[in-house]
Amino acid sequence: MRRRNVSGCAVKTFKDLIVWQKAFDLSVGIYRVSCEFPKHELYGLTSELRKTSRSIAYNIAEGYKRWSTVEYIRFLRIASGSAAELETQVLLADRLGYLTSEKAAKIAERLLEVTRMLDALIRSLRTRSKAIN
Repeated sequence: MRRRNVSGCAVKTFKDLIVWQKAFDLSVGIYRVSCEFPKHELYGLTSELRKTSRSIAYNIAEGYKRWSTVEYIRFLRIASGSAAELETQVLLADRLGYLTSEKAAKIAERLLEVTRMLDALIRSLRTRSKAIN
């Protein structure tokens, strides 16, 4: 069965998923802003932020390639959990003064969008899965 993204176009690969694109862009943004963090955080918060942000896009991609909808949903839930983890890390970076309020707000906005898209995709897949069974 060929999947469709939110614009109605056929999805041939995970890279066609709007949610993956936005998660990937979010990760790139995290890499860029974390370059400005203190050097003593390189193996601490900087590393954790980068790893967690990558995890969102990674799990969307991996789930897409799984054989069953149940497995796909499981990986999307993992991505959603990583999004919550990333939100906490961004709040910490903001509280520590490593991010400007503007940058923190922009990241939070992008993260909220990705989270909402993940939730919508999970709901859609669950509904479609129930209709098939």
